[in-house]
Amino acid sequence: MSDQYAYLRGAFVPLEHATINVRTHAFLYGTAVFEGIKAYWLPERQQMGVFRLADHYRRLLQSCQILRLRSPYELPALQELTCELIRRNQCQSATYLRPIIYKADLRIGPILNPEGTEDDFCLFSLPMDGYLNTSGIHVGTSAWRRLDDNAIPARAKVNGAYVNTALAKTDGALCGFDDVVVLTNEGHVAEGSAMNLFLVRDQKLITSAVTDNILEGITRATIMTLANQELGLTVVCRPIDRTELYVADEAFFVGTATEVAPITQFDHRPVGHGTVGSVTTQLLELYSKAVHGLLPQYADWVTAV
Repeated sequence: MSDQYAYLRGAFVPLEHATINVRTHAFLYGTAVFEGIKAYWLPERQQMGVFRLADHYRRLLQSCQILRLRSPYELPALQELTCELIRRNQCQSATYLRPIIYKADLRIGPILNPEGTEDDFCLFSLPMDGYLNTSGIHVGTSAWRRLDDNAIPARAKVNGAYVNTALAKTDGALCGFDDVVVLTNEGHVAEGSAMNLFLVRDQKLITSAVTDNILEGITRATIMTLANQELGLTVVCRPIDRTELYVADEAFFVGTATEVAPITQFDHRPVGHGTVGSVTTQLLELYSKAVHGLLPQYADWVTAV
């Protein structure tokens, strides 16, 4: 592997030198926002392509707005820094990119007053394929509830909020589940530990409403477009009861890192026939083609590097 770089404090530096001070505010209080972005090798172009790059950075800037952080860079510069890191790291396979805008002050005190404080941007990459089993996973319902919009909003990717994810996913793993679904305080299904959820019932695609404390997922939006435009499916966004999981015909998680992960069991109950369904299979294949630049009608989703 070639020498690897990260971007930190306004410069590309060797990865092993990309460190922060132990007193950094974001480390002490979780006062940072991030994105997970994937880039893929485009076989027809023999180059890398970043999937929905501008959309990810627009969401990052929205997260900054919610958390009262100020990005050191505008959208075009953020995109170019990402492409440059891919070039410097000589990426030639599926690559995960993690940009972070964080409170960089060296101080004690959780106040997020933007005046007179220091916010910074960093970025690193690592090789990553889809990490959940595409032949079907067993999912449990977590005892931990999803954070509420009036507590720590899920539509902002706040670093500190992922303690909620860690608690849910860890307890699920200890119970023998591959992953979990997390409920809202009202008892509706929010999403997975760190990914959005879709159900298939009666040839309709159903997903939780954005008002049910979910991340407004970019992969979620991609799947909704593909389902409607390519498969002619009706997509319904609404509250989902827990027991609907047990009577779904098909189910799957989606996310940038997750990609499309079929679910074949909920709480020890088979989903449909307990195998990966046809709609899930078709969407998995369509998504794979989209991220690899093989669907010309969605060429604007891919930024070539």
